[in-house]
Amino acid sequence: MRATERHGSVSHKFVEQPVEAPESYGFPSIHNVAIQGEHLSPHNFEQYESSSATSKYHVPSSPSSLSFSANGSPTSQPDLQSYQSSGSPLNQSCLTNDVGGLSHKIRELESLLLGNESDVLDIYGITSQVKHNQDLSGEQNWKQMMEMISRGDLKEVLCACAEALAENDMSTTEWLMSNLRQMVSVSGEPVQRLGAYMLEGLVARLASTGSCIYASLRCKEPASAELLSYMHILYEICPYFKFGYMSANGAIAEAMKDESRVHIIDFQIAQGSQWITLIQALASRPGGPPHIRLTGIDDSTSAYARGGGLDLVGKRLSRLAESYKVPFEFHGAGISASEVQLEDLAVQTGEALAVNFAFTLHHMPDESVSIENHRDRLLRVVKSLSPMVVTLVEQESNTNTAPFCPRFAEAFSYYGAIFDSIDAALPREHKERINVEQHCLAREIVNIIACEGVERVERTELLSKWRSRFMMAGFSPYPLSSIINATIKTLLQSYSEKYTLEERDGALYLGWKNQALVASCAWR
Repeated sequence: MRATERHGSVSHKFVEQPVEAPESYGFPSIHNVAIQGEHLSPHNFEQYESSSATSKYHVPSSPSSLSFSANGSPTSQPDLQSYQSSGSPLNQSCLTNDVGGLSHKIRELESLLLGNESDVLDIYGITSQVKHNQDLSGEQNWKQMMEMISRGDLKEVLCACAEALAENDMSTTEWLMSNLRQMVSVSGEPVQRLGAYMLEGLVARLASTGSCIYASLRCKEPASAELLSYMHILYEICPYFKFGYMSANGAIAEAMKDESRVHIIDFQIAQGSQWITLIQALASRPGGPPHIRLTGIDDSTSAYARGGGLDLVGKRLSRLAESYKVPFEFHGAGISASEVQLEDLAVQTGEALAVNFAFTLHHMPDESVSIENHRDRLLRVVKSLSPMVVTLVEQESNTNTAPFCPRFAEAFSYYGAIFDSIDAALPREHKERINVEQHCLAREIVNIIACEGVERVERTELLSKWRSRFMMAGFSPYPLSSIINATIKTLLQSYSEKYTLEERDGALYLGWKNQALVASCAWR
């Protein structure tokens, strides 16, 4: 009971202090994702501004001439020409099919192989019937797509476009893209804004398969101070990161309540802001603060956002600790987390070890990407250090091994909730909202849709899968306390009532309208 009371004092203090600076948060991590060597450009999205931002989606007028390709896919010459002139990829070879010539060759081949003309005619009749059925099916699919477009069902049209692209049906893909451009808007409703970025992901995926060179996907990175300000806005208007950091800090504070020397390894230190409130909380711990040593793993994106190396983080946190009279030292490891080896972690005997994985493990390639499987390798390395607690905060979404079309639908559902929550917190006319969504979320979305293999770095997994990975590495659950739960509930009172908090199997889930978006748990 006494230990619980002491922890309660610590836990409430570490969340009541204001966060002084924003993070280069793992989610949304501002990764420098390469798609054909370019950047997301505001120019790409300016073309969507003409779409209605407040009314229902604009439905394009019926094309002047419609026809079907040999596979039953719709083609519209005026729309496709317009689409080509806008700079989007177009493969004219998709639009020409010598059906008569192909049928003649089939009959010649059948005659050569079978000899008997009556048999040939019978087989050709079957072939013709199959082709006729395929044409009817193609016409039916086209009618369904026209209905989706006419009623402004943006999700269905996007998913139909993704399916056409996955099936290598270029004429349908390009036709749907030309219609989608009239339905999306970066200044419209949440679904329209999300649709604009998902459409760019589809266009980028089409180009990456060799249809043409897509040269305007990414633009010059904003200045570091600018980028940091966008991340700070997102940090303040949505509780996702505060939830993750508070729950992780609470688990660490509880595990270290009786320790005199504490070593924390953070696998994505970024600005180091997560540790401000923990240092403040441990400073007021009964019996005095422990000696804290913090090892920060870095990446080049975080270094760019903060405008310098890890020494900036170390100096900032050292000054803070000194002001609170907390013994503190900082060790920086300027390498990617996937490259970390045991010797990089500078573990010393006599220290109680805590390891923090906040919005970072999903960037580690796993067995589906590389035989090295850095995701599981890193967990085994950490387990070999015998930490007292390991904290995990991740997006509750499966974009790792899911096939393309289910992954596309998952991304639409997940980011749709994120965009909806932003819309509830930030006025639609806010001048920085487009920048926040573009620089903090859009490239993440495009990476999920457009990239495969090692180039796809956004590979989130559900907590059930993370649980399996941790248990295979030898960890056991460290249930989060009810005090952390109560603290998070207090935090959410400052935000929309549409946010939800669920405790399940010792883990916490933060959601929007009952859709879980972020999961937090601890291990030992």
